[in-house]
Amino acid sequence: MKLRRRYPVGAELQPNGGTHFRVWAPRPKKVEVLLEAGPGAPATIQLKQEEDGYYAGLVPQAAEGTRYRFRLDEAGCFPDPVSRYQPDGPHGASRVIDPSCFKWTDSGWQGAGIEGQVIYEMHIGTFTREGTWQAAQRELAELADCGITVLEVMPVADFHGRFGWGYDGVGQFAPVRLYGEPDDFRRFVNEAHRVGLGVILDVVYNHFGPDGNYLKQFSPDYFTDKYKGEWGEPINFDGEKSGPVREFYLANAAYWIEEFHIDGLRLDATQGIFDGSPEYIVAAIGKRVREAARGRKTIIVAENEPQLTKLVRPIENGGYGVDALWNDDFHHSGMVAMTGRNEAYYSDYLGKPQEFISMVKYGYLYQGQRYKWQKKRRGTPDLRLPPAKFVTYIQNHDQIANSGRGERIQFMTSPGRLRAMTSLMLLMPGTPMLFQGQEFGSSSPFHFFADLGPELARLMKEGRTKFLAQFRNLATREMLPYVADPAHPSTFERCKLDFSERKRNRDIYDLHKDLLRLRRRDPVFGAQKHGEVDGAVLAEECLMLRFFGNVGDDRLLLVNLGRDLHLDPAPEPLLAPPEGMTWQTLWSSEDPRYGGTGTPPLDSDDNWRIPGHAAVALRPIATEKSRHG
Repeated sequence: MKLRRRYPVGAELQPNGGTHFRVWAPRPKKVEVLLEAGPGAPATIQLKQEEDGYYAGLVPQAAEGTRYRFRLDEAGCFPDPVSRYQPDGPHGASRVIDPSCFKWTDSGWQGAGIEGQVIYEMHIGTFTREGTWQAAQRELAELADCGITVLEVMPVADFHGRFGWGYDGVGQFAPVRLYGEPDDFRRFVNEAHRVGLGVILDVVYNHFGPDGNYLKQFSPDYFTDKYKGEWGEPINFDGEKSGPVREFYLANAAYWIEEFHIDGLRLDATQGIFDGSPEYIVAAIGKRVREAARGRKTIIVAENEPQLTKLVRPIENGGYGVDALWNDDFHHSGMVAMTGRNEAYYSDYLGKPQEFISMVKYGYLYQGQRYKWQKKRRGTPDLRLPPAKFVTYIQNHDQIANSGRGERIQFMTSPGRLRAMTSLMLLMPGTPMLFQGQEFGSSSPFHFFADLGPELARLMKEGRTKFLAQFRNLATREMLPYVADPAHPSTFERCKLDFSERKRNRDIYDLHKDLLRLRRRDPVFGAQKHGEVDGAVLAEECLMLRFFGNVGDDRLLLVNLGRDLHLDPAPEPLLAPPEGMTWQTLWSSEDPRYGGTGTPPLDSDDNWRIPGHAAVALRPIATEKSRHG
């Protein structure tokens, strides 16, 4: 019988019936499939040993819904490392899944490239009260209407417990059962595409979680001690017997694209993906994603704490071909500007206007300079990268949780400052990212949470407390009781969004919708061209950006995070309007609809008066004299 397989490992249904099982297990001498429930069960079938540590075999009686495990040398029974679904969690049996059962209706979807996108980071378990794919699906049309274009879903690889962020996943191919079945995930993506939203998935390719990881029973060569990992044993991408490990991850990347129609990946903590191979695994993953998409556009975003710009250079220019990088510099500088706090990992940021001008023009602030917090140089230089390659944000899952109380930024700054910083982020030429609920001023915190056993929970809480102690205020004795217990169910429950706040905070919601509409519809603000924006420092907390459009069609954005500014004199040429024209207010964060108090003309016979804690966008219009010759 001719077999049809899509991936080198896993359980795959065959056109003529039965399921073909294949697993990499060089450690045991014998591997058997135990059918435990569903079609064909009970039964035990020994798999045939192949070269390089693989075992494989066709099991005619196994079908969609069959639950199974692998027995290794009669030493124990374990779930499939490539299980497509774990109905009872990572310690339970795997289930045979037929991906062809789902009927897609997105054949016209062309995918999503990085240019022109607005990303929305979301955690399915807390995005709605129900915490399911089905419930989240109901909100997709509203997100699209708001101006979001791409959803970045936090990790869904199966993990132990009733709740968690997902970064401790152990079932790389199995969507966690907490949010629904695999077809519920497919239905979510299908609907997202219907309403015009791309979907990228956050994946963790740098370590496995501590609970439910059985890979060493199959082979210790999944891991390496050649490198030191921050969250656990690093993955073996370049050592002895690393070929099947690389194959495992390349198959996983393709799997999400092919079987779930995902539009790309966000790679977690790529600084923890160690690989000295001739082809870095991240570059190989990118190639595999593009191949799997079969012509659809895709997006690969990398988180990289050391800020290595080589990741986003084209492969033909010696880079790794990633599409975009998270820009922590923007977040850190923005937090200092909005809150005045610059301790711990904010130490190397002052939140000054020049920092934002430099980021608008060049992406990262640190591209090889000395970084005193880490006592070493940070970043690598590249001053000519396209702006879209930098994902900018003032909230994300990590940074909200790291506030100690899990508080949103609106509770740490003034409304005007927040409106102004939001305006800068959403109109500057990078790729903006919002965190779930940010668009309507959600008051829900976002704590770190994970449902682990008592011993792991204790170690996790101790580790979390130690990490937060880098902030001197969070290390104080009086603050410790207010740091939420990550393992307590109430910590998780408090993080769920309340969508009634969309109406209660209509001013904040309208602010975001209007800014995103302006970004989308105004060709100058939406251009995202390198070198097409310049800026100047106007005062200690005030900056201006000039967006160059066609002749006579520039835009100004003035962002004042300080007090009212009377700029007289105004010796800054970027403030000069095009010949025969004058500046007119196009948009202002001080619009009363957003909770502001109105915006008088900024440029007048009294020279420039720029309101404090505000952002104002201006466009040129012809003067009366020029209109009438």
